[in-house]
Amino acid sequence: MLDIHFVREHVEGVRENLSRRQYAPYLELFDQVAGEDIAYRKALQEVEGLRAKRNQLTQQVAKVKDNPMEKQKLVQESRSVGEQIILNEKIQKELKEKIHEKLMKLPNLLAEDVPFGKDDTQNVQVKTWGEITEKNFEVLTHAQVAKNVDGAEFDRAVKISGTGFFALKGPLVLLDLALQRYALDMLMRDGFIPYTPPVLMNRAAYEGVTDLSDFGNQLYKIENEDLHLIATSEHPLTAQYMNETLPSSQLPIQLAGLSPCFRREVGKHGLDERGFFRVHQFNKIEQIVICSPEESPAFHTRMVSNTEKLFQGLGIPYRVVNVCTGDLGIVAAKKYDIEGWSPREKKYFELASLSNCTTYQAVRLNIKVSSPDGSKRYAHTLNATAIATARMLRAILENYQTPDGGFDVPPVLQPYMYGLTHIAPVTLVK
Repeated sequence: MLDIHFVREHVEGVRENLSRRQYAPYLELFDQVAGEDIAYRKALQEVEGLRAKRNQLTQQVAKVKDNPMEKQKLVQESRSVGEQIILNEKIQKELKEKIHEKLMKLPNLLAEDVPFGKDDTQNVQVKTWGEITEKNFEVLTHAQVAKNVDGAEFDRAVKISGTGFFALKGPLVLLDLALQRYALDMLMRDGFIPYTPPVLMNRAAYEGVTDLSDFGNQLYKIENEDLHLIATSEHPLTAQYMNETLPSSQLPIQLAGLSPCFRREVGKHGLDERGFFRVHQFNKIEQIVICSPEESPAFHTRMVSNTEKLFQGLGIPYRVVNVCTGDLGIVAAKKYDIEGWSPREKKYFELASLSNCTTYQAVRLNIKVSSPDGSKRYAHTLNATAIATARMLRAILENYQTPDGGFDVPPVLQPYMYGLTHIAPVTLVK
């Protein structure tokens, strides 16, 4: 959410920034906010003037208490002024609510180096890592390999939960847990505190981290309860600081969120009906940072570096892309995606998103930072995928696949896998 005080001082700059998104409804909404804010401040000034006038009339009434006619005249005038105050306060309140409602729907201001583009096909590649080599055998789907090693149940999961769900078992449970421990160990060495949040959030808290009118269709809501299943641990771990003023001495806050994540809608590409790439439920380790505004660019770079180190350790070839204006969404000021290589499809696929949200969530949640001199300002919030295990399982089962239909265990994960180096097939999928 944009800070209305900032908007007042930078009307043209904010409008120019919003225009970079090339989405006319945002500009229309912003122009309404700017106009309504002028009317709001005018109503505020009128109320202040009317209150001053009423105070003067009250003082005059005291001076003419021995003159009944003059006193009655002044009392009536004071009542009339009071009625005007009530009317203007009502107008003021309605305008404030309208402004707030519209501000909640406007996107964050874009960082200067966000590239222009219409969709994810125009994201800008900024880095690649790893050697892409051709395998000398036909690469099976990750779902086929999972079945080969008896590591997943797809049909039975669909039977009890529906399309878009899966169940891990045996070696893939161990691999999923190994990925989580591997990521947590690395993040802890960088000062992140492991944190498992509640997986249910109320609406007020959820509206603090995103626009539910835009994101709400991705959430599962509990019937007859003011509770939603979380889509990522970033949401509860950021929202828990709602309405708090954090001393600068306590910053930065660095959390490594560990949670299952739940999504109703899984994106424009549809569900993965037989696999665990685009699904309704998955585990994820997330980096969450709350810091002072000056620190956020450096933290964004650092969080991207952390995820890159994790992927490099796993030996998964990847590329980093700077997400363009048309693919950015409303919360982030800047976002990188990291995409892993699929040797089966011979293209990159998304493995991680890493965002600097600047003050956007902090304004919505009213999270402020206090300085030693007593001044207060809004904090900056950042979030970044460390590892979404289901997607990384796909990357491993493709990149470490062996001709026998099984897969090798990445060396960095072997200590978490009881020393296993290879997962051989139990049966081959026909």
